[in-house]
Amino acid sequence: MTNRATRAALYIRVSTRQQDPDNQRPMLEQMAAHRGYEVVGVFSETESAWRGGHQVELAGLLEDARRGEFEVVLVWALDRLSREGPAAMLAVIDKLKRYGVKVISCQEAWTDAPGELGELLYAITAWVARMESERRSERTRAGLARVKASGKPLGRPTGSRDKAKRSRRGYLLRYAK
Repeated sequence: MTNRATRAALYIRVSTRQQDPDNQRPMLEQMAAHRGYEVVGVFSETESAWRGGHQVELAGLLEDARRGEFEVVLVWALDRLSREGPAAMLAVIDKLKRYGVKVISCQEAWTDAPGELGELLYAITAWVARMESERRSERTRAGLARVKASGKPLGRPTGSRDKAKRSRRGYLLRYAK
């Protein structure tokens, strides 16, 4: 019998194109090497975790997990999986668990610990992630309301154009035929 290394996948997600997903990768690769894991897949996306169903790489990760491609998923933090709240995050983690895949977070060391307490901690972490996202949205709306109340115009100046071509994903794809 051969002693094969545990196969791991890295899931990397950032919320905006201004953020660099490669900031998370070195630490996850180092974590995998330290534990003796063989990295067999890297799933990296630039998509908000608040809008479920738009995470193409997460869907690919779940499909590969279903096929038994790896035993462990390493993430920078659990909120990289979802910010939709406890139900959404627990659904992803439970699905991976049913496929025999364990989720280990670089930022939440308790994810590597055995026992039932994990489910409660997953739920609390998911709730905190959702609340952080909602607070950030509230601050943004408050800032926009303040600017609008001061009489300054919101949005782009009239006649301005994008410097980079926009991607044709999601909403626009429905109408591009």
